[in-house]
Amino acid sequence: MARVPAVVLFDVVETLFSLERVGTLLRAAGLGDDGVDRWFPRFLRDGIALATSGDFRPFREVAQSSLRDALRTAGADASDGVVDTVLEGFGALDAYDDVRPALEFLRDRSIRVMTLSNGSAASTRALLDRASLSPLVAGVLSADEVRLWKPRPEPYLHACTVAGLPPDRVALVAVHAWDIQGAASAGLITGWCARLEREYSPLFRTPDATGETLLNLVHALATLEAAQ
Repeated sequence: MARVPAVVLFDVVETLFSLERVGTLLRAAGLGDDGVDRWFPRFLRDGIALATSGDFRPFREVAQSSLRDALRTAGADASDGVVDTVLEGFGALDAYDDVRPALEFLRDRSIRVMTLSNGSAASTRALLDRASLSPLVAGVLSADEVRLWKPRPEPYLHACTVAGLPPDRVALVAVHAWDIQGAASAGLITGWCARLEREYSPLFRTPDATGETLLNLVHALATLEAAQ
């Protein structure tokens, strides 16, 4: 049975920070009101396919390539200027309203908070600084450090090494079921927030805790079987 984690790793994009601002830019670029849905899954597909086959490309490079493809498919302008304008939106993502109370809840219980993203550590730090959340986060980690994207096991296990703890004392929190599957396969405790996908895929390993919001979820993680 899973125990209360000593460290909680948070995914970043769509878990801590909303893509609404990028969606506005995608609409202006010609991808319509469902621009995020038309592009972001394609972006994730490409990055995960590279990782599955043992290859690596940085977040921005995958984002540029997949966005050009999505724009061309829509018959929209796929020039460098348009692509760069959309991707600049990643530097201005807004944190969800439930993020600060969730991080404060963990801080008040002496549970360390770290982030683990397929994006760069520098971009995550900038987002945390912009949202005044940096004081609540003990460490910022990136898949760049192992040159393989999640859901490969290497990023999760690297995070455990940095935290100085075995996987069964570290939790991964995410809104993406594929991320939960990757972390569970690597032996971590898992917490899935239903905000984005609503229904958890029965194909994947069952998360140890779930919640409609991040605050609900961290409450659930904190009430797992007490560590011996």
